[in-house]
Amino acid sequence: MKKTIAILMSALMILLLAAACSNGNDAGKAAGETGDAGKVTLQFFHRWPNEPFNGYFNSVIKEFQDKNPNIKIEVISALNDQYKQKINVVLANENPPDIFFSWAGEYGEKFAREGKALDLTSYYADDKTWSEQIMPSAIEPFTKDGKTFAVPLMVSTKLFYYNKTVFNKLGLQPPATWSQFMQVLTKLKAESGLTPLAVGNKAPWVAGAYMTSLNARLVPGDVLTKDYAAATGEFTHPGYVQAIQKFQELMPYMNDQPNAISFEEERNMFINQQAVISYEETSGFRFFKDLPFEWGFFQMPAIEGGAGDPNIMTGAPEGFMISAKTKHPKEAMAFLKFLTSKENGVKYVKDTNYASAVKGAINAETSPHPLMIEAANKIIEAKSMAQWVDTLMDSRVSQVYLAAMQEVLNNKKTPEQVMKEVQDIAKQVRGK
Repeated sequence: MKKTIAILMSALMILLLAAACSNGNDAGKAAGETGDAGKVTLQFFHRWPNEPFNGYFNSVIKEFQDKNPNIKIEVISALNDQYKQKINVVLANENPPDIFFSWAGEYGEKFAREGKALDLTSYYADDKTWSEQIMPSAIEPFTKDGKTFAVPLMVSTKLFYYNKTVFNKLGLQPPATWSQFMQVLTKLKAESGLTPLAVGNKAPWVAGAYMTSLNARLVPGDVLTKDYAAATGEFTHPGYVQAIQKFQELMPYMNDQPNAISFEEERNMFINQQAVISYEETSGFRFFKDLPFEWGFFQMPAIEGGAGDPNIMTGAPEGFMISAKTKHPKEAMAFLKFLTSKENGVKYVKDTNYASAVKGAINAETSPHPLMIEAANKIIEAKSMAQWVDTLMDSRVSQVYLAAMQEVLNNKKTPEQVMKEVQDIAKQVRGK
């Protein structure tokens, strides 16, 4: 009975949000309509109701409204899981939010494919002063068939953070190849007295990040593109099984029961010097500003003989789309340009300690740690990035994949069994 009530309450909340989007919240106007004294009202739906992000957006919105008194920005926000539930409902409404958040990959491509996201290609072409200050590697994941459908706000990449103090004590260097990585882990296990590699896979996207990187190194890029697409995915290349086998090679060096601890606990193992290495995103720099030990980072090592790209970085941008139904695309785009200006890119890094997609926003004055500048330069130099499998794949496929990877960590499934399940669900999705 309690479960039924909870489901009904959740459904009611989504319907109320949809109604709010239709009625313009307290203002009583539909999204994008012209309201009070001729003002254009734009609804802005993002996934950061928490601080410091909410404060950042509110501050930028206030400044934008002061400079553009004819435009009013109405904010709707919801945290990740709630956002994922609500966005599909409100975009099906007759009056969806004018501007809405999106991840890259299949998650965002489906909005473009279904005609829910406005094609922004002409805006990029017409204002090179603005568009050329955005990192190309952040724009590329939001581009499909030569058309760009979003404006990236931030970008994150995955790196192995390591305790340099421990490495120096044992005479170790950051590994460049997989065989070197295994040698490093072996020595850490034998001589450091610490967990060599912290892994917190309670939320299975953590293993998904490993598979993103390992697949990119062991499977050719054109094969990944075909398989990650719902309409053509087959997953028969041997590199997929090899990637899981490589993941298994790491397991003896991990903490006990990786599926029982969260990613936050994994991070704390590194911070508290219980583990020497953690596979962390650049968003984690804000947690490592004042550590009592020296640390550094290295990319996922190249795998000898791998059929993929040995150097590609793992990560993806996050950004905003404009509804194809908006009545005021120019005003909506003006706000996104303002949000991603050099000035507000700098402010984003200062206020949130996250990596802005704006070139030069990360510098000695804004960065929470000097290494963040080095990471940002690597992102700028990257031609493309291996995007997260849980957003790049169809969600039905990625859910099966990541659940099966948890079973790999429990020593209950083999790489071949995992990929058989992925092939089966991919076939089902492909056939619909």
